[in-house]
Amino acid sequence: MALPSVSAPISPADDRRNFIEFFERRFPGVPTDDYAYGALIASPGGREQYEQIMEFPPFLGDIEKGRRIWATRFRNGTTFASCFPNGGRDVVGNYPYFDETLGELVTFENALNACLRANGEAEFSYGDRQSMGVLTAYARTLSDGMRINVRVDSPAALTKYLAGREFFFRRIGQINGACAGCHLYNAGRIMRMEVISPVLGQAAHWPIFRGGQELMTFQGRFKRCMEQMRAVPYGYNSDEFNSLEYFLTYLSNGLPLKSSVFRK
Repeated sequence: MALPSVSAPISPADDRRNFIEFFERRFPGVPTDDYAYGALIASPGGREQYEQIMEFPPFLGDIEKGRRIWATRFRNGTTFASCFPNGGRDVVGNYPYFDETLGELVTFENALNACLRANGEAEFSYGDRQSMGVLTAYARTLSDGMRINVRVDSPAALTKYLAGREFFFRRIGQINGACAGCHLYNAGRIMRMEVISPVLGQAAHWPIFRGGQELMTFQGRFKRCMEQMRAVPYGYNSDEFNSLEYFLTYLSNGLPLKSSVFRK
């Protein structure tokens, strides 16, 4: 079975197409949209459990905390909704994007902090689950079902995409493992009693609530994976993690967001 090449692709569009074709061969008959469910495409029992739990999610309290933060007025009388088109609905699928003026990637969390700054408020800590975490969990529900639409449309943006791609294939830590080792070469197999998710679709369902309780963001998962590789993890909002998020999200272009979901 042909694998996407480790070497730099001709273009991000060709790269994404190669990843999609690889997984179509690996998981024949799986509708493309179902990749938004992650590892559940290879676990019918897990998918059934997920559907049942999501009827009455046990983490609604955290979503409500995020809603209250979103709706609380800043000292100048505005709210987070004032910082985004359409009051924040159907916007998350456009992140991350490369801001040519800033010369850097902007994740959705970056945009939330930019909103705080613009309104004279203190920023949230990127990795704080009880502020940024629950806020992001709620705000992403406003874009639930939106199709991911991330662009790589300039030479500088392409540099960031390729940096994220290189990270995906790079071996790290004492385990000498790479993201691709699990989420490309061994996607759908079982490791440590869990089905390994394919890279296609990974960006579509964050944050997650492990066991229905523990909130974990996308970059929080990056940190956990690096720790499991016995490597010193990069920090939240680091260039490395932002580039990896950009690459992974671009691969999931066209998939529907499944925001704030249960995972075992």
